Amino acid sequence: MYEVKIETSFSSAHHLLNYKGKCENIHGHNWKVEVTAKGENLDKSNILVDFKVLKKEVNSVIEYLDHKDLNELKEFRGESPSSEFIAKVIYTKIKEIIPEVCRVDVWETMTSRASYYEN
Repeated sequence: MYEVKIETSFSSAHHLLNYKGKCENIHGHNWKVEVTAKGENLDKSNILVDFKVLKKEVNSVIEYLDHKDLNELKEFRGESPSSEFIAKVIYTKIKEIIPEVCRVDVWETMTSRASYYEN
C-alpha cells in the first residue's frame, strides 16, 4: 500500500450552531489541512498521485474557504461548521476529483485536530 500526503492552510471565521459556550460567537482560525491519498498501484512513473495535481485540487478547495465566514457558504448553511464537518466537506470535494484521497485532517489549533475518512 502506498500513501502520499500534502499540507496546506487557510484562514476563516465561523461560529458553531447548537453549541453553548464561546464558540457560539463568531471567531476565526488559521486552519491547517492535511490530505492523504492511498492506493496499491503506481502509474508508469511509479507515482500514486502526482503531488502537483493533488496540491492543485486541494488548493482550489482551500481558496474557496480562505478568508470567508464559513457559515455563509452554501455547504455550511444550516450546519455547524465544526472542524469535523469542515474535514468532511474538503474530503467530499477532493474525492470527486481524486478517488485515491482517503483522509482529510483539519487542525483548528496546533493541538486540536479533527479527521474525516470513510471505512
